[in-house]
Amino acid sequence: MKRRAFFLDRDGVVIEQIHYLADPAQVALIPGVAAAIRAIREHGDLAVVITNQSGVGRGYFTMAAVDAVHRRMVELLRAEGAELDDIRICPHAPEEHCSCRKPLPGLFLAAAQALDIDLGRSVMVGDRRSDLDSGVNAGCAASILVRTGYGAGEEEKCRAAGFPVVDDLPAAVRLIYRTE
Repeated sequence: MKRRAFFLDRDGVVIEQIHYLADPAQVALIPGVAAAIRAIREHGDLAVVITNQSGVGRGYFTMAAVDAVHRRMVELLRAEGAELDDIRICPHAPEEHCSCRKPLPGLFLAAAQALDIDLGRSVMVGDRRSDLDSGVNAGCAASILVRTGYGAGEEEKCRAAGFPVVDDLPAAVRLIYRTE
């Protein structure tokens, strides 16, 4: 049976927002994120990070740097008893016009195929309107804006578009499980 996934933007949702993050020493979890990911997994759902990393395509840093950041993020989550099911990365610059850069659904479609995900039951949690649009474009049941990262600055336009807005990932997880 296909499973529901929580698709999570990386910067500003799971870890603190740092522009063009390439140094694993700068990785810091947003408070409460590990507990939220544990709750997702305890409900039998998947936790999948979906992230645009255009710094690779722009030549600011390498995929090896992205991988090092992800290893540190995973290490910090594991230290708090949380596990991700997958991490999907778009390394392309916007001008490359790939199909995997959010708000296009390429990363979602690949994750759905690889992990047997039911996109129609899944949720996107992001801190930018483009994150939420990517969830819509992938056919997710819900897209939720968090106020962490860039979210506070995106709140007005996301509310106007009808997207739910909550404080952080733990609040997004509570919202989904409370409405079931």
